[in-house]
Amino acid sequence: MDIKSLATQLIMNKIGAANDSSAAETALDELAGSGGGFDLQDIVGQFTGSGGDLASKAASWLGDGGNESISPTQIQDAIGGDKIEAFAAKLGIGREEASSGLSEILPDLIDKSSKGGSLLDSIGGASGLAGLASKFFK
Repeated sequence: MDIKSLATQLIMNKIGAANDSSAAETALDELAGSGGGFDLQDIVGQFTGSGGDLASKAASWLGDGGNESISPTQIQDAIGGDKIEAFAAKLGIGREEASSGLSEILPDLIDKSSKGGSLLDSIGGASGLAGLASKFFK
């Protein structure tokens, strides 16, 4: 299982695209990618590039300390209302539901996919990714 598959499962379990993994994957690709598919670093870049409070929140998810929470409105500000709207439409849910779900999922996904400020370095190959998945689905 790769990070995109894990993110797809989280979307399906927590946001409500429970029966359509293809729609969840497509929604993720469009939300967190610049034409080349799902890219978690792209998401982090959207937060860190925003500066100020959003950058400090992203830094807390990447670091080894506690995670700062993020509101659905801040998710929309960082990622962009049009991307959130398209993400929601792909999943057949409302914009607010999508923003709310992402505000719950993204900090944990980024936190558990990083260590010491480096994204994905802590996973440790396929066995590490399996361990990562088990943290989400306990």
